[in-house]
Amino acid sequence: MTSFLAVERAVRTAAPHALLDTARAALVEHYEATSVDLLMADYSLTVLQPVTALPHTAQPLPVHASPEGRAFGSQEAYGQDVAEDGAMDLHLPVTVRGDRLGILTVRLSRPRCTPETIEELTEIAELLGHEIIVAERDTDLYLQARRASRLTLAAEMQWQLLPGRACSRQEYAVGAQLEPAYAIHGDNFDWATTAETLTLTVTNGMGEGIEASLLTNLAVNALRNARRAGIGIADQAALADQAIYGRYRGAAYVSTLLLSFELATGRAQVVDAGSPQLWRQRDKTVERVPFEAQLPLGMFDETAYVAQEFRVLPGDRLIFVSDGVYAAATRAGEAYGERALARAVQAASLLPAAAVPRAVLRELASTRDAGVDTADDALVVCLDWFGRDEG
Repeated sequence: MTSFLAVERAVRTAAPHALLDTARAALVEHYEATSVDLLMADYSLTVLQPVTALPHTAQPLPVHASPEGRAFGSQEAYGQDVAEDGAMDLHLPVTVRGDRLGILTVRLSRPRCTPETIEELTEIAELLGHEIIVAERDTDLYLQARRASRLTLAAEMQWQLLPGRACSRQEYAVGAQLEPAYAIHGDNFDWATTAETLTLTVTNGMGEGIEASLLTNLAVNALRNARRAGIGIADQAALADQAIYGRYRGAAYVSTLLLSFELATGRAQVVDAGSPQLWRQRDKTVERVPFEAQLPLGMFDETAYVAQEFRVLPGDRLIFVSDGVYAAATRAGEAYGERALARAVQAASLLPAAAVPRAVLRELASTRDAGVDTADDALVVCLDWFGRDEG
């Protein structure tokens, strides 16, 4: 534990750009590590990018066909023997409250790889993740390391607007993903939690490129501004509607699904203001959950919104999708459709919430002709509901 505390102190006091170098030096000194590497998951969640000095030239590793990817997918430490010197590489998840950032790989001699050491290094990897989130306020190093290619300006704006790609606590786990990851423009998701509630929004701004991103930025920030004023979701929708209409006068609007959950009971209020859809997997049944459709935000002046009641039960999985998923054209020229989406959700039943969106989007991509660009953003959000044990 003395070694752990020494590494923890070093990482917490490191300069933002020097987190890896500081952690590496401390792990060499206190755990006799012979190498330490940090890999960040890229925006598409397909590769793990090594953090190196700019420009980043180290070879990325595939998420689905590498030992590092195995640890990333399982979210458990994975040991890999290094034959040439009898050492072991420990691949450790770098994760913050369910948001999977990457992998920390530490090479130790086999005698040093005790269960106690592995447990301590797993905690150090989690600590490093928290420090990376804080450091991103002051350095671009870790954001740059996530890029397998250049982001469009619209995508840059959208990713900076997001709360993360996953979040978990006792009552629920959320995972989300956007595609095309490097050229997203109008789709967005957002969430916020308190001691007693979870607010979740799924947004689809009309248009393309920078104009769609600007529209969605206005909508999301208007909703956040209203939410942070402490008002209900119906009034949040109304105030965001006024902000968007005031700027675009009905020429542009935003489709949004807003939900507010009571963590203690599973009761929720819902405002369905447009195209995002909700699907529910309960036991072995996957079905769409329809709501009363209301006008998209900003379509008309001073639209009144009404919240509907909804109930989620422990064990439920909720899947939120944009029209870029359920209306996507397949090779046959048909819409992706309800049955295909239900099959994709069923196929991902055993995956954790953080991994489900990528799995559904991968299944969607497999129905398209290879090399064909998507015509629309595709968004998937997964919410696993565990409920609260009041006992």
